[in-house]
Amino acid sequence: MGFCDLSGKVILITGASSGIGRQTAIRISRQGGKVVISGRDRQKLDEAYRELENDGHLAIDADLTGEKQIGELVDALPELDGIVHCAGIIGPTPAKFIRQGNIDKMFRINFEVPVLLTAKILQKRKIHNNASIIFLSTIATKSPYFGGALYTSAKSALEAYSKNLALELAAKGIRSNCLSPGLVNTPLITDPAKEGNPEIVDESLERYLKKYPLGIGEPDDVANAILFFLSDESRWISGANLIMGSVIQ
Repeated sequence: MGFCDLSGKVILITGASSGIGRQTAIRISRQGGKVVISGRDRQKLDEAYRELENDGHLAIDADLTGEKQIGELVDALPELDGIVHCAGIIGPTPAKFIRQGNIDKMFRINFEVPVLLTAKILQKRKIHNNASIIFLSTIATKSPYFGGALYTSAKSALEAYSKNLALELAAKGIRSNCLSPGLVNTPLITDPAKEGNPEIVDESLERYLKKYPLGIGEPDDVANAILFFLSDESRWISGANLIMGSVIQ
């Protein structure tokens, strides 16, 4: 299989019904890995499943906003060699309009869900030694934007958590790393209302695009990096945060 060979590895991917998660699942299946894909929308999840290559994959629909649902997902999992936390939301909210509900929703999905899911997987011993855990953050934690206070705060918390997790799991050889892409051409950007992010408007998107001299990324660009961090080639990297996409301040 060559570089980034994932043969024999079993990988859980949340948010796998579209965008980065979906493309990552497809790429892992091509590299010989087995994937467990999870998402809220059963129809979209089934569509993603049909794109996977080779056999032995699982599709489990799950709304992970409650601890009960997280527990049910973990109980259904095989033992894992990797986790890719792709589930998340965006949505600009200017500081003066922030309310408790905004905080709860943004932090619940972008921070609490991956933290609680990881904890439950560790508690149930559903992950092998020398495995790899990957969290998706954002370049915006290093390059703030108008209305991004809640989103970047939640992702900044996730980055800090990943570094601490890397320290705690080092004795078992389990790695924890973040990827921080810039804008990626996914439904969260191209069809925000359908994806539950109606706050994204054409004017703000155009403003963001001007900051990217290399253009916005594609899901495959992020999937390439995820494959590396899942593979044994990255066995000596943990607690890192890979910045992806050049941004003009």
